[in-house]
Amino acid sequence: MKYFLPAPWLSLALWALWLMLNLSVSPGTVLLGALFGFLAPLLMAPLRPMPVRIRKPGTILRYVLLVGRDTLVSNLQVFWSIWNLKRRPPRSAFVKVPLDLRDPNGLAALAIVTTVVPGTVWSELALDRSLLLMHVFDLEDEAQFIEHFKTTYERPLMEIFQ
Repeated sequence: MKYFLPAPWLSLALWALWLMLNLSVSPGTVLLGALFGFLAPLLMAPLRPMPVRIRKPGTILRYVLLVGRDTLVSNLQVFWSIWNLKRRPPRSAFVKVPLDLRDPNGLAALAIVTTVVPGTVWSELALDRSLLLMHVFDLEDEAQFIEHFKTTYERPLMEIFQ
């Protein structure tokens, strides 16, 4: 069954999304949506990463709350930096962060978090996954930023995925 339907929940979600986007439940739309929901995961199955093995699920809730708090705080900091642009321009910089995290799912989560938190952008990942190049909107101290990034974002993901 997994061979023909590798992700049944994804198939169901794609089918429902198809129906909502078309605003119709005509037989043709329902059939085409079901075909799309069946074929898309089947054709994309080779692109999916390895199955996720979560080591410490309790860490996930703390991590989500931490990222939520940091997103709020960072939004306010970016707002304040832009508001005071004439008084003190931001010190934008590219930062090379050495990574210990190697799990593809953990790196994907780290990329999402880095993009969600305002003021930081994931720019490039080294081929051997040992170095991350990030753009930081307003950087005061590079060493302090790297330590904060590794402690706050990378280490919990290592606990969860590795």
